[in-house]
Amino acid sequence: MNLDTPLLVIAAGGTGGHMFPAQSLAEEMLSRGWRVKLSTDARGARYAGGFPRAVEIEQLSSATFARGGLLARAVVPLKIAAGVLGATFRMWRDRPAVVVGFGGYPAIPAMAAAFLLKKPRMIHEQNGVLGRVNQVFASRVDRIACGTWPTDLPEGVEGAYVGNPVRAAVLDRAGAGYIAPGDYPMSVLVIGGSQGARILSDVVPAAIAALPAEARARIRVAHQARPEDQQRVAEFYAEQGIDAEVETFFQDVPRRLSEAQLVICRSGASSIADLSVIGRPAVLVPYAAAAADHQTANARGLVEAGAAIMMPESKFTPEALAENIQLVLDHPEGAEQMARAALSLGKPEAAQTLADMVEDLAAKP
Repeated sequence: MNLDTPLLVIAAGGTGGHMFPAQSLAEEMLSRGWRVKLSTDARGARYAGGFPRAVEIEQLSSATFARGGLLARAVVPLKIAAGVLGATFRMWRDRPAVVVGFGGYPAIPAMAAAFLLKKPRMIHEQNGVLGRVNQVFASRVDRIACGTWPTDLPEGVEGAYVGNPVRAAVLDRAGAGYIAPGDYPMSVLVIGGSQGARILSDVVPAAIAALPAEARARIRVAHQARPEDQQRVAEFYAEQGIDAEVETFFQDVPRRLSEAQLVICRSGASSIADLSVIGRPAVLVPYAAAAADHQTANARGLVEAGAAIMMPESKFTPEALAENIQLVLDHPEGAEQMARAALSLGKPEAAQTLADMVEDLAAKP
């Protein structure tokens, strides 16, 4: 390893929402000849399996006030302080050209160390509302890259819209031709994060069962459900004579997205990015318990562009959803327009744009 090669330190938490774009940036920077380290904690390291082997993973102590009892919360400052000291020493020994934070409490030590050492630093926010950690560092970094637009930022803080980097499998199907609804089998894809996916399993099957028999007969459903819901959902579809595939996880979501006439899903940042890069009509159901209601903010751009219908959980009933499904599937021209509108918001070049920002920041005197 040539230590003269510029080093990028990526600070990221343990959820896929933080790790997927971080991984995409790591891949892009490696292709540009940089060294890359991932700074995270023990929990985050468990989610780092998709990172290229060339990425060195540094585990640092960190913690959150959001979990555990009084004793666990009492030691949080000590754990974070230990992580910051460790990160500071490592950056002093192997000096990064740039440090990029993607949010999540495991990102705190490296971002704090970069601030203390006055290293060039930036954050990437995936959602339409800054996460707690990114809120702390928003006024303490040189740049803010936004994955969703518009993003609610603190007064006086400016952000650049770069988009959320997507996986290679999604890029492979970017802008895939949309087959508008018609008198033939139509695919409806139902996907939701593990958190809060139950409401989709409660409402979507009943909504499809409520469609006219002629429409029901043409629909093929691919429904991702939680393990505890899988059997009852599959049995309900079967009892109603609906052609449905119910799994706890689909390995080939990009393919299914590209083949779908309609997608019903949560409005997590990665889902919004995938929908816009491939270009598909959607019914979005923001997760009501999401921090700062960020999933509603995520959905805003697609809804305002006419690419998606947003249904708050409070109004997400089988009857209302059935109406919206018919609205899309009974109007092929409108569905095509929705697909084009989604595609117009896509940022397939997000990883390259983010990498350009890193290199520009590194070049600043």
